[in-house]
Amino acid sequence: MLYLVKHRSLLTHVRRNLTTWSPVGAAFNARPHRKLDLFQKNVGLFGVPELSCPAGFQVATEKALKNTEHLVEKAYSSSPGVQTVQCFDQLSDELCKVADLADFIKVAHPDPAFREAAEKTCIEIGTVVEKLNTNVELCKSLKNLLDNPDIVAQLDPDTRRVADLFMFDFEISGIHLDDTLRKEAVALHVKLLDLNNEFLVRSHMPNRIARSAIPEHLHLHFATEGSFIQIGGLHADSPNDLVREIAYRIYLYPNAELMGCLEELLKCRYKLATLVGYESYGHRALKGTMAKTPGYYTSLFFFSHNRDIFIIHGVLRAERYNIEPSLYSPYLSLGSCMEGLNNLFSQLYGVSLMSEQPRAGEVWSEDVRKLAVVHETEGLLGYIYCDFFHRQDKPHQDCHFTIRGGRQCQETGQYQLPVVVLMLSLPHPTKGAPTLLTPGMMENLFHEMGHAMHSMLGRTRYQHVTGTRCATDFAEVPSILMEYFATDYRVISQFARHYETGQPLPESMVARLCESKKVCGAADTQLQIFYAVLDQIYHSKPQNRSTTEILKDMQQKFYGLPYTPNTAWQLRFSHLIGYGAKYYSYLMSRAVASMVWKQCFIEDPLNREMGERYRREMLAHGGAKEPMLMVEGMSNLFATNTDRISCLPTNICKAPFCANSLRFRHSSYPGFLPDYGVVSPLASCHI
Repeated sequence: MLYLVKHRSLLTHVRRNLTTWSPVGAAFNARPHRKLDLFQKNVGLFGVPELSCPAGFQVATEKALKNTEHLVEKAYSSSPGVQTVQCFDQLSDELCKVADLADFIKVAHPDPAFREAAEKTCIEIGTVVEKLNTNVELCKSLKNLLDNPDIVAQLDPDTRRVADLFMFDFEISGIHLDDTLRKEAVALHVKLLDLNNEFLVRSHMPNRIARSAIPEHLHLHFATEGSFIQIGGLHADSPNDLVREIAYRIYLYPNAELMGCLEELLKCRYKLATLVGYESYGHRALKGTMAKTPGYYTSLFFFSHNRDIFIIHGVLRAERYNIEPSLYSPYLSLGSCMEGLNNLFSQLYGVSLMSEQPRAGEVWSEDVRKLAVVHETEGLLGYIYCDFFHRQDKPHQDCHFTIRGGRQCQETGQYQLPVVVLMLSLPHPTKGAPTLLTPGMMENLFHEMGHAMHSMLGRTRYQHVTGTRCATDFAEVPSILMEYFATDYRVISQFARHYETGQPLPESMVARLCESKKVCGAADTQLQIFYAVLDQIYHSKPQNRSTTEILKDMQQKFYGLPYTPNTAWQLRFSHLIGYGAKYYSYLMSRAVASMVWKQCFIEDPLNREMGERYRREMLAHGGAKEPMLMVEGMSNLFATNTDRISCLPTNICKAPFCANSLRFRHSSYPGFLPDYGVVSPLASCHI
């Protein structure tokens, strides 16, 4: 209650100064105004005191590893029981709290010294984790528990599932191998950490070309560097055909070193998988997911949708329905969209987003906003840091990062509050206008906030299964479901209003936008099928041909537009790192989200009873419950394969698509949840 009173006084102060917007809207529709206090203590990144400077990462790492040694000894000596699982989870949490934070900072911090220090931490902890993954004595302490039926019978369902998940992760890491092969598995894991990081970083780096090679009147469309033009994206939204073609051909031009990195990465993944007893990396990655094995569900998708495509030019789509983004943007200021999310969460879950002033040193950039997530009766649920604005060297991808997972702390008796970061790349507000979003940007914002609320509304006992730490093909369900809310006029009408006049967005404009999405729905789905197939083939048995040859072949078979010579789109397919062999998850999750929407929210998207049921049956469990059991609990019917497939053609398709002379485009698909290396039992940072 005191927390709510404190924030209410703050919000009242904001309201007196900006009466047009609610407090959360005002916080995002203006540049932050932070008072300079020379005497304010630097609390460190995310409030971690050691991280007030780059050198603090080494201090935090050493502290975590020292605590890890103690917890490993505790796990060795503890009697089999619930305390064994609690000890494993505490060990996982100790590593994740440093590794997850470092994994974010190494890509997001504007200071190279911080990025370098964070990367060293990732490598150091990652190496320790991989050794623990194959620690026979540690595994034996868990096996002693699971091999005793009397003790297992006394475990509650959550504890039993978490114990099984820890054992499962040990098994896929090669715990059953002899000493020599286990050491080889660890070496491959460590090598993959380096290769994953190299590919992830370099896949987002721009390509450049001499200024003289591009017509002078087009230079203004690209960034310049001395005598070179830098091209860091596909410019797929440009109305200029030549600009799009130049960007496509230059940005996707093959890079021999990056090509070598990808091919070595795929070889290492296959070698690791076969070493620990799997037919391919795909078989290893999909064990424990809803799909279970490679190709089973995706083959159903292929039979249902292969060649079900009609190509309509992106410009024609806009002209036919008059959905030029600039017509919508004045109604979709960032602040108004955040108001809309706040209103939606309040009505569905009784949850409010409250803007909070970060302390000195707590955030990595001055334009990062901090939100406290507060429930009307449960109080503070956690924190969301919103890194929404473009800056130099910031990745151009929309992401959700778990910084700290929620768990019940046996050592303190309190609940460890979850902390997450949402990263977008939006334009800054100007003196004359707030940040204005296109409809696509608005949907991406809702998508990412779906991940955040999954993390916030879960109240799992164990951080190993907190929030989005669940099966990858289920993790996207809450975020994709949010896209349905983002295109329903009953929701949009509550917040979309012109930033100057206050006039609401006309219902007819929303209707045109929704109708336009149906035009290329089959094409969008087919594009995602192509991506999923390519991902599966890359992670199957070696093909004895280049990744480009595989791409060309799969594009011809599963997509309606031909391959463009001298391009290598796969080198920009960064999802191969976080979603290796699991890119189909977007299709699977979209089908499940479609069912949930149709059965539970389509009649009334603001129904509190249904919102509470959705939280209780799906969001609250994180990964502590089998995904399909959660779907059953929500829908009250068993979702058959046919049910899942039938949902695909009619749902909201948001796959990037541009059917023009540039063949197809791909931008970082919203909802990328960065993996921490490979899935490991003692660093459940895989989502």
